[in-house]
Amino acid sequence: MFENRPGMNQGKTQGEKKKSPDSLQPDPGSVQAKHYRVKDLIQEKMLTEIEAPINPSDRAQIKEIVESLLDDTLKEENLLYGLKEKTQLLNWIISEITSYGPLDPLLEDHEITEIMVNGPRNVFVERFGKIEHTEIVFENETHLRRIIDKIVSPLGRRVDESSPMVDARLPNGYRINATIPPLSLDGPILTIRKFSQNPLTADDLISNETLTAPLLDFLRACVQAKVNLIISGGTGSGKTTLLNVLSAFIPENERVITIEDTVELQLRQKHVVRLEKRPPNIEGRGEVTIRSLVINALRMRPDRIIVGEARGGEALDMLQAMNTGHDGSITTVHSNSPRDTLRRIEIMVLMAGLELPLQAIREQVAAAIELIVHVERMRDGTRKVVKVSEVQGLEGQTIVMQDLFEFKQEAILDGKVIGELLSTNLRPMFSDKFGQNNIQLSEDVFSKRSFDAQKRSKKR
Repeated sequence: MFENRPGMNQGKTQGEKKKSPDSLQPDPGSVQAKHYRVKDLIQEKMLTEIEAPINPSDRAQIKEIVESLLDDTLKEENLLYGLKEKTQLLNWIISEITSYGPLDPLLEDHEITEIMVNGPRNVFVERFGKIEHTEIVFENETHLRRIIDKIVSPLGRRVDESSPMVDARLPNGYRINATIPPLSLDGPILTIRKFSQNPLTADDLISNETLTAPLLDFLRACVQAKVNLIISGGTGSGKTTLLNVLSAFIPENERVITIEDTVELQLRQKHVVRLEKRPPNIEGRGEVTIRSLVINALRMRPDRIIVGEARGGEALDMLQAMNTGHDGSITTVHSNSPRDTLRRIEIMVLMAGLELPLQAIREQVAAAIELIVHVERMRDGTRKVVKVSEVQGLEGQTIVMQDLFEFKQEAILDGKVIGELLSTNLRPMFSDKFGQNNIQLSEDVFSKRSFDAQKRSKKR
């Protein structure tokens, strides 16, 4: 904005960064301090001198008022600004009043997928899968708390000492999490997960090398044939993105019910019912859990149930849905591998509070889940499908699994992960579902040749 603009780190030393919250003020004689003083004076005048009602969404009205107050304030404070600097200061003050202040440029940057505010002096972002430190800072902890309140208040939520954590969704779909002291020791913590207004398509995943065309053909056939599948992976590995892409293959004539902790899915079908869990109110009442929504969804005549993420007792109800005529259901699970996914599901079923024997749980898992697609965020920040495994059944007390596709990493060249996603040349046991649903799947899908080799052969 301008050289010493508010919200920009002015080269603080390591010692200065460790000061208490009350000492995180700019030098009273600095340009930055003058900007903050002008802003505070204008906000005070808007509260005390403006009698006419102000529409918070009318940016033109607010700009007219702020511009008039800015002229008066600069005269009173005997401050001189050029036209360019004054315009920049005006826009910044309007942003502080009507929007999210220092966060605005980060929210508007389409290359940023995650914003991580670790107290007023440390703001990080994720760009192209890699975390970067920014020069954005807040005036102090009070300034950051004010921005957090501005974010959560219109959502009917609050964050204070009695309720120091909040997880919510902005109107544009961004997911936010705020945690404040005494739970966080470094000041207020704010995390914003951004979602593209134009979701990635299947072609985008191929061009990004997240998966290959043969694997995409296979997964499309699985979705259309109503194969029950789980998408697993770590945080930020691309599970929801892949789920969005796969959901596009669900036929238009099916009734789909989505259940999420915070709405993230962007299904394009016409017949979609979206359900979102509700946290408890200030009195600790009124909570509606994911598990309650799954149970309720079974009474809503679903053709398919999609759970954004299974993380608790709802895993039991999801398994029962898969085993009682709701084939083609999909969910995501946090795990490190397909085998770990099954172990996590077993633990989550136990969290339902029913004293089920482990053998019975494994029988349910083996009968319900047919395919696990595991994705990872690689060292270079890219997301890739690294393994696709079929759940073949139960032998004794062991769930039998068979890998159908696997990513083979060959090297890291100039910081980029080099490798190929190859078929194991094995066909899944549920292949008969493709024929039953009149789905034609090329034998090349299960060829051991790499996708690159297939492309080269076609060019010849």
